[in-house]
Amino acid sequence: MMSGWLKNWFESQKQTRKFHPFWIVLVVTATLAVGGLVWVSTYLFKIEEVPAVPAVAASAAPGQAGAQTGNLPTTAKPSLLSVEHDFSPPDPDDIPEGEFGDVIRLGKNIFTDTQTYAKAYVGNGLNCVNCHLDAGRKPDSAPLWAAFGMFPAYRDKNKQVNSYEDRLAGCFRFSMNGKAPPLGGKEMVALTSYSYWLAQGAPIGVALKGRGYPELDQPALAPDEVRGKVVFEANCAICHGADGQGTLVKGRYVFPPLWGSQSFNAGAGMSKIHNAAGFIKANMPLGQGGSLNLQDAWDVAKFMTSHERPADPRLAKK
Repeated sequence: MMSGWLKNWFESQKQTRKFHPFWIVLVVTATLAVGGLVWVSTYLFKIEEVPAVPAVAASAAPGQAGAQTGNLPTTAKPSLLSVEHDFSPPDPDDIPEGEFGDVIRLGKNIFTDTQTYAKAYVGNGLNCVNCHLDAGRKPDSAPLWAAFGMFPAYRDKNKQVNSYEDRLAGCFRFSMNGKAPPLGGKEMVALTSYSYWLAQGAPIGVALKGRGYPELDQPALAPDEVRGKVVFEANCAICHGADGQGTLVKGRYVFPPLWGSQSFNAGAGMSKIHNAAGFIKANMPLGQGGSLNLQDAWDVAKFMTSHERPADPRLAKK
C-alpha cells in the first residue's frame, strides 16, 4: 500500500508533468529490488537441486581394481571402492536361447560337473561347485558374479596383473590340482561367458556384498586341532567321512574330500585357515550356514588345513 505523502507527490507530478530527479532514484531502487529478489530465488533453487554425494568407502583390499560410482563430482580423483552393494544374479532358467545361451549352459555344466565336462584339466575328485556353492551363485562362497567385475587386477599370489581367465586358470591349477584349459579354448570361453552372464547388471570394479569368503574376527582362543576334531566329528563327518575323504557314490564324490590326494593342493586359497574358517562359518554344515560359533569355525578350519594334501605346484622341484 502506497503511503499518503508518496501518493500525493506522485499525483502532483502527474498534474504538473514536470521532471523530478527523485524519479530516477525511485526507478533505480525498484529495479535493484526486483533484480535482487530474482537472483536470490534462483540461487536458492539451484542449491536445492544439487544432489547429495553418497558416502562410500574409498579404500579396497590390495590388488583389487576400482572405479567411480554414484554421483561423485567429475573433478574427483578415481579411487578403489569397496561398498556394501546388494546384487542378485539372474535365475538359471533365464539363460537365453541361441548360440550364446548354449555356451553359457556349457559353462554352467563345466562348473557344476567339472569331472565330466573338463576332466582333462582336473587332477582330483572335486568340482568347481564344491567351493563356490549354488553353481557359483551363493554369496559368501566366492560367487562368480562378484569376482567377474574385479578383473583385471594385480594379485600378490603371482606378483602380476591377472585377467579373469588367468584367475580361472589358477583355480584349475590349485583348487583342482590339475592344469589350466587353454586360453580361448571352449572350456575357458564357456566359463567366462557363464560368469559374465551371472554378473550382468553388476557394477564394475566394486567389491560387492557377498564377494569371496567372509573375513572373520579372530577367536578368543588360538585355533586348535584337538577342539577342531571334536567339531568335525559332530558336524562334518556325516558328509565328508570320518577320515575326511568325502562320500563316493558310483565312483563320483557327492561330498568332497577335505584332504588327501583327491582334495585341493597346498597352493589353493582354501588351504589357508582364514579362508577355510570364513567359508565354513558362512556355509557349513551344508544348508546350516551360520550355525557354528566363531571359535568352532576357526578350530575346525585348523583341523582341516592341518592334514596332508598335494603339494603347491609352485614349490615343485624343476
